[in-house]
Amino acid sequence: MTRVSKEQKEGLKGRIKRKGKSGITAVVFGRGLIIVLMVLLQLFIFLSMVFWLSQYAVAIYIGFVVLSSIAVLAIINSDSNPAFKVSWMVLIALAPIVGAALYVFMSNQAGYRTIQERIKRKKVEARPYLRQDKEILNELYEDSPHVAGVARYVKRACGHPVYKHSNAKYYPLGDDFLEDYINDLKSATDFIFIEYFIIHNGYMWNRILDVLKEKAEVGVKVRVMYDGLCAFTSVPINYAKKLTKHSIECRVYASMKPALSSVQNNRDHRKITVIDGKIAYTGGVNLSDEYINKIVRFGHWKDCAIRLTGDVVTSMTCMFMTMWGIDDAKNIKRNVYDEEEEYDRFLKGAGIHSDISNDGYMIPYNDNPYDEYNIAKHLYLDVINRANDYVYIFTPYLILDNETVEALCYAGNRGVDVAIIVPHIPDKKYAFKLGRNYYEKLMLNKVKIYEYTPGFVHSKVILADDKYAICGSSNMDFRSFYLHYECGVYMYKCSEILELKRDFLDTLEKCQRETLITVRNYPIRSKIDGAILKLIAPLM
Repeated sequence: MTRVSKEQKEGLKGRIKRKGKSGITAVVFGRGLIIVLMVLLQLFIFLSMVFWLSQYAVAIYIGFVVLSSIAVLAIINSDSNPAFKVSWMVLIALAPIVGAALYVFMSNQAGYRTIQERIKRKKVEARPYLRQDKEILNELYEDSPHVAGVARYVKRACGHPVYKHSNAKYYPLGDDFLEDYINDLKSATDFIFIEYFIIHNGYMWNRILDVLKEKAEVGVKVRVMYDGLCAFTSVPINYAKKLTKHSIECRVYASMKPALSSVQNNRDHRKITVIDGKIAYTGGVNLSDEYINKIVRFGHWKDCAIRLTGDVVTSMTCMFMTMWGIDDAKNIKRNVYDEEEEYDRFLKGAGIHSDISNDGYMIPYNDNPYDEYNIAKHLYLDVINRANDYVYIFTPYLILDNETVEALCYAGNRGVDVAIIVPHIPDKKYAFKLGRNYYEKLMLNKVKIYEYTPGFVHSKVILADDKYAICGSSNMDFRSFYLHYECGVYMYKCSEILELKRDFLDTLEKCQRETLITVRNYPIRSKIDGAILKLIAPLM
């Protein structure tokens, strides 16, 4: 078991202080409140029928049936994942009027189409800087026609090419990554770009911010971007303005507003830092103290990060630039710079390091909820389906659609050693109960499930056969695969894949393996909760 230091125990105070604020946020803006309001509205409509509209009950009932039938017909003929269709139909069956109205509302958002157009425009603007080196693609095809096909898919889906002449350094813990990260920030001479789902005031962020202030003072271009949820859980609402006083440009993606909107359901879950176009970081680590175990929230926090150098940094730079450019319309209108000059300024020389020896192939990717491609999911499935020897997975949440479940089961039945490490101490109890609902079927199909007994796993890693690996921001759940902005890097025959494997095997020694006996002995209440949650998992 991992020991908890006195410093970590004292950090619990920070958790207690922040919990009240985040709890209020969860109530005001959470999906739970929407569900409660829907139930109350449905109850009001029902009581209205009983007491005031009883003479029209038959006509109203027929209206309900017609409305529900139209909504279900539209859902069945939509292009969405079958799991989403089932969840919507369950909701409509339970609450015909509200469910149908909510489906229409969530499916026809003006804001959705606006952002979709911005993303398309930014992809076109970035295209000249993301040209595929045909010689590299041809070499990859000679080595592996299949992985070359993966490269073509990613290029078409999000515009990023496959690279050689790039290196990776893997950090098995957030604790390990921080000092290198700080030193790299200090080395910046041109620009620093930072984009994270969570930034939280504390030891980690204060150390980073001190460097950013120093760099901004000497003329380094510093840009910081974080998700709008932070303004209610980890930093002051006007924090972006405070940063600008230190010559740090800052944007908040999708600021939270007290209004029902599907756009606010799509969060910027990415983790990206780019320094001078020469160094990039991504992975699971956010910029908050629990990620480096300076405070304790859910036991020992197991997370990872990856440091990239070489040509692949061009794409990481472009990912940030694109997200920066699709931020809300108010910020875009206030900008006075010419966007083409911005791309030339930051991308023209990014990542060009001819002195870096070839270390396999890297395919960086970014995923967004506004197109027809589910890139993160497809790449995960590709690794699972290509495996012949083993598939090892770190994920904080195991909330799977049918395709992913079947791919894992098929791999297990083919004789592939499929092992998944998940948390033993959850950060979200509902997600934990829901994830355990998948255990039995997976185990019956030779998939091994391990829970990390010291605490919480937040790493997002999948690797197979010492040849394929993905490290990035994507969880194995519906929100990452369908609803969030995500990013990562697909690696093929990179030497650092062995470090990912070593980390997985080392972590297994700190885990307990779940078995059919333990699964079947879970509390009845937990099983019932998990079964119910599974019905609406895609909508959570």
